[in-house]
Amino acid sequence: MNMISLLQTAPANGQAGGWTMWVMLLLIFVIMWFFMIRPQRKQQKELQKFRDALKKGDKVVTIGGIYGTVVELKDKSVLIEVDKDVKIRVDRNALQGDFSESEAASK
Repeated sequence: MNMISLLQTAPANGQAGGWTMWVMLLLIFVIMWFFMIRPQRKQQKELQKFRDALKKGDKVVTIGGIYGTVVELKDKSVLIEVDKDVKIRVDRNALQGDFSESEAASK
């Protein structure tokens, strides 16, 4: 007998069929956590680790797609140089990633 046939069989009086609904709901929650919530938490932790490890000279990209080099770091903001003598200050949470590794891999 497989699991589905066990869940589909209900007693003749129909009173004990309610537990199958709870098992299915629990199963759906576990699957949703495993495939959606867990990977998102892992990605958020990696992004926070990246933001905490920033230093001068790192090449970064913002959420808006602006590429630049870190010039100055403060508690909540970062000054990045996007072109010669063009610097902008962005929030630390607006930094999406480091593009120096992908740049080196494409060469």
